[in-house]
Amino acid sequence: MWEIINNWLVKTDDFVWGVPLMALILSGGVLLTLRTGLLQVKRLPLALRWMVKNEEGGEGEVSSFGALCTALSATIGTGNIVGVATAICAGGPGAVFWMIVAAFFGMATKYAEGLLAVKYRVIDSDNHALGGPFYYIEQGMGLRFKWLAKLFAFFGVAAGLLGIGTFTQVNGITSAVMDFFDPKKLHTITVPGIGTYSWAVVIASLVLTLCVALVVIGGIKRITNVAQIIVPFMAVIYIVFALVLILTNITKVPAAVGIIVKGAFNPRAVTGGIAGSMLVAMQKGVARGIFSNEAGLGSAPIAAAAAQTKEPVRQGLVSMTGTFIDTIIICAMTGISLVVTGAWQAEGLEGVQVTSYAFQNGLPFPKELSAFILMLCLIFFAFTTILGWDYYSERCLEYLTGKNKKVVKVYRWLYILAVFIGPYMTVSAVWTIADIFNGLMALPNMIALFALSGVVARETKSFFDAGKHLNG
Repeated sequence: MWEIINNWLVKTDDFVWGVPLMALILSGGVLLTLRTGLLQVKRLPLALRWMVKNEEGGEGEVSSFGALCTALSATIGTGNIVGVATAICAGGPGAVFWMIVAAFFGMATKYAEGLLAVKYRVIDSDNHALGGPFYYIEQGMGLRFKWLAKLFAFFGVAAGLLGIGTFTQVNGITSAVMDFFDPKKLHTITVPGIGTYSWAVVIASLVLTLCVALVVIGGIKRITNVAQIIVPFMAVIYIVFALVLILTNITKVPAAVGIIVKGAFNPRAVTGGIAGSMLVAMQKGVARGIFSNEAGLGSAPIAAAAAQTKEPVRQGLVSMTGTFIDTIIICAMTGISLVVTGAWQAEGLEGVQVTSYAFQNGLPFPKELSAFILMLCLIFFAFTTILGWDYYSERCLEYLTGKNKKVVKVYRWLYILAVFIGPYMTVSAVWTIADIFNGLMALPNMIALFALSGVVARETKSFFDAGKHLNG
């Protein structure tokens, strides 16, 4: 039965993440790059400066930095650790190259999403901000496209509850905990009707569920407060240790970069035919890149809409830094680490085990310490992603139900329940389901970005022609 379901999921995933959607996302990023004049290169220093400098006097619920941390909390997750490993194992080292290419153009996409989110957001009398693709579709494209906005919101709720927000993250956390504390599954318990699991998995799922419940019940401000503390801390810790790994193996880095580039265009030359074609490397790289940085997905603008700002362009630039940090820095470092240590070729490993192998064999520390460091990073990464996606999916549900608070409260408990059962889902099925919903979310959002690219170009030109960037 499970085999039949898995086969159906894989076929659906291959269809959703086929050439048309990848071409749509990449071409959208290229179009926005051209229409904004290579903004992700020219304005990156400004964006990084504004990332940590909040704007004063703007409407909204949280600071710009808080909104970015909320968005980063959802993007910096298992995709950076497990997702990169999964992409390389399935598509070869070349997947990392396509991940970075997608992220480069994705920075322009993320900029446009943040800009449009603030421009078309709705703010209540109690300063409750609601915005994102559903509003820039409805208000930017017109009411006749409201069905498209509702479609996005529906897929957003499903993605949060059944895919990227819960199962994949929880699965990554509990797998990492088990691999560290009980790798041989010596201490197990049988769950009637489900199977036999390590006590480490069961205990980790209970603790995680409790922590998630304590935060999400407090709403956006509590999520943002937690994200502003954990996100910068966890990102710096992971980057430092990944950098130590790379520097320790610095003589192998040039060859590793060569393998990644060669694998992007001729995977068989690197993998011996195991990873298939260039199309497979591109598909896995783009899909995992989108999963990680969410550019084009339409999720990050939901957080951007809550930022206290008066300038859509400014928030667009701040949002853009999320993709730069998430993929061009963190995912790239993970990818290089997996290649220089040969972890991607280790037999019998999947998911977090691949990255754990790289850390244990690449860092100049005892293997137990390296494994513990990675476990902590993964726990923090995935925990904040769970929180961020609860916020996203709640906002989507608010739009679908006309801000029905009772429905949202019920949804929170369903979300907590999904976190609880996440560890008992199979790894392959979990990632496939997440991929499918990601793709379905991206479709209506990318249609809107194409339709509103002229608005993005005009707003950008007007902002910089007026010299507003010189005031901040």
